[in-house]
Parts: sequence; structure tokens; C-alpha cells
Amino acid sequence: MNRIKLSGIVNGIGSDTQLKADFTMLIVTMFWGSSYLFMKMGLDSVQGFNLIALRFGIAFILAGAIFYKRLIHMDSKTCFYGFLLGSILFLLISLVTVGLKFTSISNAGFLFSLSVVFVPLLLAILFRKKPEKKVVFGVCVSITGIALLTLNNELRINSGDFLIILGAVFYAILIIVTDKLTKNVDSITLGILQLGFTGAWGLLFSLFFEKPHLPNTTESWFSIMALSIFCSAIGFIGQASAQKYTTPTHTGLIFSLEPVFAALFAFIFVDETLPTKGYIGAALILIGVLAAKINFKKPIMRKIFNKTVDGSEA
Repeated sequence: MNRIKLSGIVNGIGSDTQLKADFTMLIVTMFWGSSYLFMKMGLDSVQGFNLIALRFGIAFILAGAIFYKRLIHMDSKTCFYGFLLGSILFLLISLVTVGLKFTSISNAGFLFSLSVVFVPLLLAILFRKKPEKKVVFGVCVSITGIALLTLNNELRINSGDFLIILGAVFYAILIIVTDKLTKNVDSITLGILQLGFTGAWGLLFSLFFEKPHLPNTTESWFSIMALSIFCSAIGFIGQASAQKYTTPTHTGLIFSLEPVFAALFAFIFVDETLPTKGYIGAALILIGVLAAKINFKKPIMRKIFNKTVDGSEA
């Protein structure tokens, strides 16, 4: 679920190199899609803040061991930025972790992907940056999808779905803040510190509001180690390495598959299914997210859709 975007894109990328980078990003996206299942599994034996402390604490140790030379040379500004980002990440991951107690894995995956739509909306609100037509279209389609996916017969949304959507809003905030803070600092060091501070907040809250303990079952240890190693440490390192050799558009489109992987893992491992209207809603959310990402001004898009929509690369 931790996605630090690197600012530089290498020019003149070879097709083989970009293909390998895209494949790496696909694996990372698959790991992140599985995180909802592993969080659900982990919550069976440890409480929410305890789970966050273990997940991000272990991830910080692993990532820090690999990039220890960067940590040695970090400055106070990078440390402070890491604290800010870690605090925001802790808030959003707490919302998602609690929300997962009251909603399905599939719902969580699709609703959290709405962060892609929330980013340009927040930019429009905070910086008076007019949203592009494709974003407005994506928002309208996504709202329809949310209604079909979450509203019950009484036209109410349950607390779990609401918390996941709120988590997506804070993830959009994290993306915007990260973009502002990574201009003059080492992004990998910043990302590792972010993991550490997130884990530290989880431990602090667990000490105050829970009774923290280590997992006592093999299944719990498996879920937490999978979250730490694959979804956080390897996910972060893989993204940071691969994103230098592919384009923002490729990255955005590949990341859009995260909720699809979440629903697939939920179906395979816990036999979780959605009602018909739920699948229609999920499809509309995915369409809305993709619409907000795709650059329709490119010639191939004009041929497909036979029209031009103002936009720039996501």
C-alpha cells in the first residue's frame, strides 16, 4: 500500500528495459493487491495498531538493512519529511485496517483505488488547478460505481466502506505531499524513514490502546511477514527501482490492476464473491480510474475513441 514516486524519468529507454520495468511494476501491484487479504488474515490474531507496528517495523528493518548507506548520510530535513509522510501514512493505513474489519476484501481494493481520482480533485481544490475533462468523467463514472458497490437496500453505506474511501482520500493527500517533499531530498531514504515512522506510530498507539503481542499462530506470522517483506519492503524497493525505467502512464495503468488482484485473491483463497450489482459497480470504478489516467491526446487513443479529451500524462 506505500507508493513513493521518483521525480526523474530516464530518457531513451530501451524497449527491453522498459518491458522488464513494467513486469516488475506488475509484480509489485500484485503484491499490493494481496495486502488486503493478508491484513484481513492478520487481524484474526492481532489488533489493528499492533498489526501496523509489526508490518512497518519489520519492513523498515529490511529496507534499512539494504539501503543502510543512505540512512547513514541522511540529514535532518529528510528525517523531518519522513516523519510527516510516516504520520500521514499511519493515519491512512489505520483507516484501511479498521475498515477491513467491516467490509470485504474486494470492496476495499476497488474503493481504495479511488485515490487516483481524488488526487486531481484535491489539486483543483487546494491549488485551484482546473481538473481535466477526463478526470471529471472518471469521477462521475466512479461515483456511480461506488453507489452500486456499497449502498444497501436502505441506500446506506456501511462504516467499513466509508473508512476505506476516507483512507483513499488521505492516500491522495500523501501522494500530493510526497510530490512536494521529494524535490530536494533522496526519495529512497525518505521512503525508508516513512516506513519506520509509520511503524513507530503503530507501536505507540498499540501501547496506549491495545495489548501488543507477537502473533501466536503460523497463519498470523505468515500474513504479517508477507505484508512486511512482499507488500512493503520489496514493494517499495521494486517500485523505486523500476519506475526510473518506465513512463508515468505505464505505471498508472499497471497500478490500476491492484483492485483486480485484490478481488482475485479474495475469490481464490477465501471464496469471496460480490453480488451482480457489486461487480458492475467495481467495473465502473475501474473504468473511472482508468479514464482519469489515460492520455487521450495520444494518436492511438484518438483512433480508439475517435475524439480528443484534454489531458496530460498521469
